[in-house]
Amino acid sequence: MIVLLTGAAGQLGQALQRQPPPGMRLVATSRSGGPGLLPLDLADPQACRQAVLDLRPDWVVNSGAYTAVDRAESEPALANAVNGGAPQALAEALLQTGGRLLQLSTDFVFSGNQGTPYRLEQARDPLGVYGASKAAGERAVERVLGGSGRGVILRTSWVMGPVGRNFALTMLGLHRERGAAGQPLAVVADQVGGPTSTHTLAAACWRVLETGLEAPLLHWSDAGAASWYDVAVAVGELAQQLGLLEQPAAVRPITSADYPTPARRPSYSLLDCSGSRALLGLEPTHWRLALRQLLAQL
Repeated sequence: MIVLLTGAAGQLGQALQRQPPPGMRLVATSRSGGPGLLPLDLADPQACRQAVLDLRPDWVVNSGAYTAVDRAESEPALANAVNGGAPQALAEALLQTGGRLLQLSTDFVFSGNQGTPYRLEQARDPLGVYGASKAAGERAVERVLGGSGRGVILRTSWVMGPVGRNFALTMLGLHRERGAAGQPLAVVADQVGGPTSTHTLAAACWRVLETGLEAPLLHWSDAGAASWYDVAVAVGELAQQLGLLEQPAAVRPITSADYPTPARRPSYSLLDCSGSRALLGLEPTHWRLALRQLLAQL
């Protein structure tokens, strides 16, 4: 089975490359290429179409994305090109070649205003440019491949791994810096969601391909719910237990109003993953255990 992977240099892309199932011939791409990677700019729809037409993959796993949530507010054209235009171009080419698409999406397609976990069938209502661009990508996949059953959208949330840029690694660095200096760390406590390890997310992605699942939409995050404050506290505690730092910083909860950002973020974006977990046949890992496993790899 030939699998074209986009965003291979990103944190999920690297996790997917670490654990491909047997029988998968992985063709990994990133925007600028690199050792073992083919160049593929997701902002170029013609390049996306041509990659599919040339390689004729059985699956495209589109893990590449424009993920700079705040910067997207001032770069809407680029965010929409990568997050909306690329999925459409990939889907259109796959409609010609007969391949299938696994499109990674996000909890940010929801506003977070309802206070209960979001179900698969609920209407999208993003708050900002990033969420709207990812919602546009979802709609494109549904429009182009929905009738064929060859498009699968997998929404996830709060993705963190042992490489790349993510909240867990940022907090670890701040714990080291502030803890050593005896300075506190202020973290937003009124945004709640589902932390997700790249390891468990990659396993869910590969299960979709292995089983040939035809579900048009899935939700996947690790078990449990947390605020950013909860995750920051856990990073300090677990890193100290693992010997990654001597003294974690004291973490002080603040509100979103105390830490204004260019983009509004959902206050409660937990995804209801129960049905998707049953379809995939995967037991969830609690986010705190997944975080410990992540930190143990450092």
